[in-house]
Amino acid sequence: MIITTNAIVLSKLRYRDNDLIVKCYTQQFGVLSFLLRGVLKSKKGLTKTAYFQLLSQLQLVIVYNQNRSLHTIKEAKINHLYGSLHTHILKSAIVMFLSEVLSNTLKEEEQNDTLFSYIETTLLWLDNHSECSNFHLLFLLNLTKYLGFYPEKIHLEHAFFNLQAGKFETKQVGDYVVSGENLIILKQLLGTNFDALSNIKLSTKQRYSFLNIILLYYELHLGDFKKLKSLQILNQVFN
Repeated sequence: MIITTNAIVLSKLRYRDNDLIVKCYTQQFGVLSFLLRGVLKSKKGLTKTAYFQLLSQLQLVIVYNQNRSLHTIKEAKINHLYGSLHTHILKSAIVMFLSEVLSNTLKEEEQNDTLFSYIETTLLWLDNHSECSNFHLLFLLNLTKYLGFYPEKIHLEHAFFNLQAGKFETKQVGDYVVSGENLIILKQLLGTNFDALSNIKLSTKQRYSFLNIILLYYELHLGDFKKLKSLQILNQVFN
């Protein structure tokens, strides 16, 4: 079956000598993997591989077979040509990190237009804005809406946030509880949007601490959430 769909590149892996396996989040079918045969063998093929940079937004014409794990791409073109996402040092580190998070968390082969639109529009926002130090924090927090464990926003006045329960509480219950400075940051992020993100001022230490809280939140709610290889690179760039 030949289908045209928008897609966001999540990862790519060299396979054998001249092939690539590319995993994409597609608008029509969710997560799909594609085998690009011989693309590393010729200059023309290498030009095509430039389309498949992490989190690139593409329009693909694909040969889809629901009984196969690897599909075929007949045509690919860029939907949105980024101006800075792959050239700005900080943004490219964020892209590497978020592509690994998305590759880790998005598993389903099913259509989810609202999730696709969220990823698509926020990446365009990142590409078009220079102040992006806290982008990944809000992106990850908002992503939990679509993954099913967004924090319960009632009782924001309470002094503790229970990571396992996903809600604010009056007292510390259990081992996974947020309080103090990280709680203040959580409440700030829950009350803002990307356009107002520059109003939240965080030090490198605060950002690092809160990112670890969010990643712990993911680990607690996603049983197969893996340790992120790109986290160290992200932290080095911020430092």
